[in-house]
Amino acid sequence: MFLRYVFDTNVLVAALRSDRGASRRLLLSALKGEIQAIVSVPLSIEYEAVLTRPDQLEATETNAVLDALIAVADPVLLWFLWRPRLVDPADEMVLETAVNGRADCLVSFNLNHFKSAGKRNFKLLPRFWAAAGVVA
Repeated sequence: MFLRYVFDTNVLVAALRSDRGASRRLLLSALKGEIQAIVSVPLSIEYEAVLTRPDQLEATETNAVLDALIAVADPVLLWFLWRPRLVDPADEMVLETAVNGRADCLVSFNLNHFKSAGKRNFKLLPRFWAAAGVVA
């Protein structure tokens, strides 16, 4: 059984901007089926909205990567909402995907945004995760 990961949008931005970082390694692990990415419809829309902005990478490349990620990700239905719970309202859908999808790990560069989530059954992984082998 694979660990279930939910990625904050900033992790995907980093993965597409650098081919050497931990974010890229996590994304590739998900695409190869080595870990189980989970995603909800609102989160996938957020991914697309942010990653196809003019200041991001070329939209064609980004759309291909997003399509591949969505194809291998386990879809999460949002049965209950936790809003408002977090400091940054844009992170609410990440938290809801993690909770509803029974994530093992939530990966973000903004861990402080998730501290107000209270008790949770998943680990928060910081940006330093790759040095330890990208696993929880």
